[in-house]
Amino acid sequence: MVPTVQPPKGLQLRSLVKGSGELELSLAAIETPVPQSDEVVIRVEASPINPSDIGLLFGGADMASATRSGTASNPVVTARVSPAALKSMERRLGQSMPVGNEGAGVVIAAGSSEQARSLLGKTVAVLAGAMYSQYRCVKAEQCLVLPEGTTAAEAASCFVNPLTSLGMVETMRREGHKALVHTAAASNLGQMLNRICIQDNIGLVNIVRREAQAELLRDIGARYVCNSSELTFIQDLTDALAATGATLAFDAIGGDELVGQILNCMEAAINRSATEYSRYGSNVHKQVYIYGALDTGPTVLKRSFGMTWGVGGWLLWPFLQRIGPKAVQELRARIARDLKTTFASHYTKEVSLAQALSLQEIAVYGKRTTGEKYLINPNKSA
Repeated sequence: MVPTVQPPKGLQLRSLVKGSGELELSLAAIETPVPQSDEVVIRVEASPINPSDIGLLFGGADMASATRSGTASNPVVTARVSPAALKSMERRLGQSMPVGNEGAGVVIAAGSSEQARSLLGKTVAVLAGAMYSQYRCVKAEQCLVLPEGTTAAEAASCFVNPLTSLGMVETMRREGHKALVHTAAASNLGQMLNRICIQDNIGLVNIVRREAQAELLRDIGARYVCNSSELTFIQDLTDALAATGATLAFDAIGGDELVGQILNCMEAAINRSATEYSRYGSNVHKQVYIYGALDTGPTVLKRSFGMTWGVGGWLLWPFLQRIGPKAVQELRARIARDLKTTFASHYTKEVSLAQALSLQEIAVYGKRTTGEKYLINPNKSA
């Protein structure tokens, strides 16, 4: 039956960009809807701060200018937004937007349908947006029921990073490549991608910036790890590309010269086995997809990679739409099966909603640094 009592009101983290050029982050008290027949209410206990969440959360603001007011339990953070960033966000000006792509928690109320009622009391994960909320009303069909004994924290990141890493491998297969390159490769997502590629016997070339990151990946079985801060980086990358035959890369950085370096090294690796010279370069297609923006500066291409190449953007949501519901369900089933192994995530810290608006914490997770991934527990005491 539909509950006769209103589910509890809860706090929700909101991001507002004002036309005056100011970002405002705050906690709003939100009425939780009574679930319709095919809906459930989740008490959210874990939601990760992903790079995609940070983009919406900070709205292009200069967080070095951030100040905090309000109270410890109900803080307000404000920061300046540059005129250039403000222009690019014209469509969201004046809108108080909820944040948080994914998360997990316990179903505390359900509508009248059999599917909804079957979820009562169960721990579920969901990719529904607005997950930095104490309570979230969603369609029952959106919920991924977790294996017995799985905690909300273990399941909090079971959509964005797992589906992205599986999506990279699926893109490789569908576009006719046989191996991959991945940048910022020591991230949680990068570690997942390594475990997938080891399981599926796929060549993977990892690019990192620090030796500690390289060691982390080698410790979990990565065979090809190239450190971009080493003087031998170009040679190391070319050797790894020649060994794997990788002609597809996914770049989380976006800016500077790395995309061009990858394409140049791909061409050099291909030419090692070339039997004749062509002024147009090899006829093997080389592709780099930019899927992140850790560096928001220009993407610089110093072209020595012939004419058979491509650079484009890659986003999870359009990819999932392209492959269709049946293929998506197959990916979700693999994630649920291997949630504590292949798709396990690790977090630096768990914070409450109020703590997530601490300037000290923002300075840490806002850097989007490998090894500094945060988890928000909206129902954690401040």
